[in-house]
Amino acid sequence: MYKILLVEDDSTVAYGLEFTLKSEGFQVTIADRLDKAKNEFYKASFDLILLDVKLPDGTGYEFCKKIRESSDIPIVFLTACDEEVNIVLGLDMGGDDYITKPFRIRELISRVKAVLRRQTKTIESSEVVITGGIKIHLLQGKVTKGVQEVVLTSLEYKLLLTLVKHPGQVLSRSTILENLWDVGGEFVDDNTLSVYIRRLREKLEDNPAEPKYILTVRGMGYKWKEGDRNEFTS
Repeated sequence: MYKILLVEDDSTVAYGLEFTLKSEGFQVTIADRLDKAKNEFYKASFDLILLDVKLPDGTGYEFCKKIRESSDIPIVFLTACDEEVNIVLGLDMGGDDYITKPFRIRELISRVKAVLRRQTKTIESSEVVITGGIKIHLLQGKVTKGVQEVVLTSLEYKLLLTLVKHPGQVLSRSTILENLWDVGGEFVDDNTLSVYIRRLREKLEDNPAEPKYILTVRGMGYKWKEGDRNEFTS
């Protein structure tokens, strides 16, 4: 199930979109201000952001710029202005698409699905993910650190991909467990996750006691090094 962060201050529009998106099988979290949106983004994992341009405490452009410092998550702008300069500004700042208000709900759903399909194809067609000094060779299922291969179990590899796909974004333990559940027939619970986090650090970190890649956010979960943006190559 795709998870969408909807940043919209008009409650009528927000709840109407939430109802429609949920009926299409999406999971939706609503934020009506930038501060709430930032809090939601950094504490949970999302697949796409629907972002209103004008908000009570700032602009969607500001939030987009901040997100692009650490994440490639798809962003679709919602704007009441269809002037070319505003559209170009949003796309140049890292937006993946835009839709002007008032919009037809079916068109918005179609655009959201199209952006998600493009994102999925980009990742699936990539051969190597480079993040910091770590390279993940997707076609071979191999990980290297510098020139040395890092041997990982299937669950450790899945855990690494889960973290790397959301650089700088805090993933709760429950979110990570959802992604790891029953990989290769293995039972994964909260205690097991702690063990695998430790094992992954021992294999990837120069000093596991002072990790620079897999960071613990106390009381919230874990995140891959903030600001260490992934590069997908083919």
